[in-house]
Amino acid sequence: MRQITLVTMCLGTALALSACQKAGESEVDRAIQSVNVIDESNLSDLMLTAADANEAVSYYKRTAAEHPERIDLQRNLAKSLVRAKHNTEATTVWAKVVAMPEATNSDSVDYADALIRAGDWDKAEAMLDKVPPTHETFKRYKLEAMVADGNKEWKKADSFYEIAVGLTTKPASTLNNWGYSKLTRGDYREAERLFGEALQYEPDLYTAKNNLVLARGAQRNYQLPIVEMTQVERAQLLHTAGLTAIKHGDTSIGRTLLQDAIDTHPQHFEAAVHSLNALDGV
Repeated sequence: MRQITLVTMCLGTALALSACQKAGESEVDRAIQSVNVIDESNLSDLMLTAADANEAVSYYKRTAAEHPERIDLQRNLAKSLVRAKHNTEATTVWAKVVAMPEATNSDSVDYADALIRAGDWDKAEAMLDKVPPTHETFKRYKLEAMVADGNKEWKKADSFYEIAVGLTTKPASTLNNWGYSKLTRGDYREAERLFGEALQYEPDLYTAKNNLVLARGAQRNYQLPIVEMTQVERAQLLHTAGLTAIKHGDTSIGRTLLQDAIDTHPQHFEAAVHSLNALDGV
């Protein structure tokens, strides 16, 4: 009887140890799984921001295929496709994202952005129309302004641009777009002001510098603006000013500006040379 009791005790102890061991293994598994989730999340963030764009696309295509129900992976796949400039493919993935139950208003705005990049302006406008007016973000109003611009709805465009600029601490590119809109409408003085404001926020934004020269040239002011510029940029802006002068019939000024561009450029400035030769009939 004593032996049976001892065996039973030993067996009970063994079972208890086994149960403890299994419980311990379960805790370890959970801990490892938790670490894996953290690592996966960090890797996901890293792939979206720091990795090569096409490498990120490959990563998210693989992981999204393994977990098609996870909206975060589908969303990051769509973002990585936009980043890699695969815009048409991105719209297909964004369409899948916005159809998922967890989709947000921001997803709809990002879908509209991808549609604009892919050239589908009508569908982008329709998608933005579905976003409730309470969703007031910089990106939403920037896109609304671009769509209104495309439709030549100038009052709406100006209103949306103004709201968008007020919702970001980095408005340079939006101010540049707004200025270009004014330039196409023939409001050259206001365009000049907006390009100048864009450069106050981002002095290295070359597109705004070039547009500023165009806006000034449209007013037959061919002097380069006083903004930060490299020697190469100065040559390129002189070239722009020269072509603008020629377009307005100020041929002599244009010729001088083109020659200045050639002399200023630290290397052979083929585009300016070609323009000057064309002007001289060479």
